[in-house]
Amino acid sequence: MLRVRCLRGGSRGAEAAHYIGLRLGRVFTGWVQRSLQSTQAATASQNTCAADDSKATSPVPKDCPVCSYNEWDPLEEVIVGRAENACVPPFSVEVKANTYEKYWGFYQKFGGQSFPKDHVKKAIAEIEEMCNILKREGVIVKRPDPIDWSVKYKTPDFESTGMYAAMPRDILLVVGNEIIEAPMAWRARFFEYRAYRRIIKDYFNCGAKWTTAPKPTMADELYDQDYPIRSVEDRHKLAAQGKFVTTEFEPCFDAADFIRAGRDIFVQRSQVTNYMGIEWMRRHLAPDYRVHIISFKDPNPMHIDATFNIIGPGLVLSNPDRPCHQIELFKKAGWTVIRPPVPLIPDDHPLWMSSKWLSMNVLMLDEKRVMVDANETSIQKMFENLGISTIKVNIRHANSLGGGFHCWTCDIRRRGTLQSYFD
Repeated sequence: MLRVRCLRGGSRGAEAAHYIGLRLGRVFTGWVQRSLQSTQAATASQNTCAADDSKATSPVPKDCPVCSYNEWDPLEEVIVGRAENACVPPFSVEVKANTYEKYWGFYQKFGGQSFPKDHVKKAIAEIEEMCNILKREGVIVKRPDPIDWSVKYKTPDFESTGMYAAMPRDILLVVGNEIIEAPMAWRARFFEYRAYRRIIKDYFNCGAKWTTAPKPTMADELYDQDYPIRSVEDRHKLAAQGKFVTTEFEPCFDAADFIRAGRDIFVQRSQVTNYMGIEWMRRHLAPDYRVHIISFKDPNPMHIDATFNIIGPGLVLSNPDRPCHQIELFKKAGWTVIRPPVPLIPDDHPLWMSSKWLSMNVLMLDEKRVMVDANETSIQKMFENLGISTIKVNIRHANSLGGGFHCWTCDIRRRGTLQSYFD
């Protein structure tokens, strides 16, 4: 999953609604305002969920291979991405808005070509070892199909090449026994779903639900073509004003901007996830699930799990560099908020599409086991102090492609039932 992370800037629901309203009119503004109001408080939104929370039972058919409600129940089956044939995305406006300026020359030079082959080869070896370790821990591992991502494609609205199938967390969201395919927001990722279709069809044939969100046209109107990025300060100002490279022209979202805690699912408005996409998900999942918008002090929000990673019932990692504006809602609900230590990754290690905070982008195998970077000794100590055993794996070269353990995986089945953790 791509990771240059965090959320939009602040509790400026009115500003964001006004900005959207200027583009789409008062009717649309009305539902955005209602959505913001109904999702702002994690503990005060029972009106969006008519389900009886006292019934902590799973509605999933007994033999269905797909069943996952949160990020920490015992992991039984997972999809792990592939680095094979990974290509640098063309340097389009949405890619520019989501990457650091020091790498723009890299994108301009190599867009549409392979990432450095030696680097990709090392990333492939790291992920293979990660899969082997997961299997030794008793987890079933599935892999997407290898595809030639350098092939050019054309729609009525744009031309591009592909990128990779490295980050299943970006494109797939499992809620109960349903697999939801995200529409995505980068043109280079338009056809990424093809790598996962064989696996998803198998799950569907075994009883899983399968939903594909409305596919965006990704026409020019979806993007602010004049998005004024020149510095990190520019990004902070724009995010604080609720301005992002994606507009409200049509729904778009990456699955990685959502994170699950039973009946409550948290999401950020980001460079790749707009309010229309959030509203589509909210309506789709109601009334059994409540979707809450949360936000962070982040100059470049994109994917939530290296900013806010829920690791257990009542336990969340919150990035100290990107504080959550609604953190008191979690504290009032009795949650423990943990500030992970500063990452140890060297400054000279290439992170073309991510930040150093992939150190907190961990994968929980259950409440007492976590897969964590072998090089990040400080966060290992943090977990050990919490009574959580660490499974140490080195994926430094895989990190460079845009993700940590959570990004590189999509948990298909966890042994647990649907619960409410905020009532």
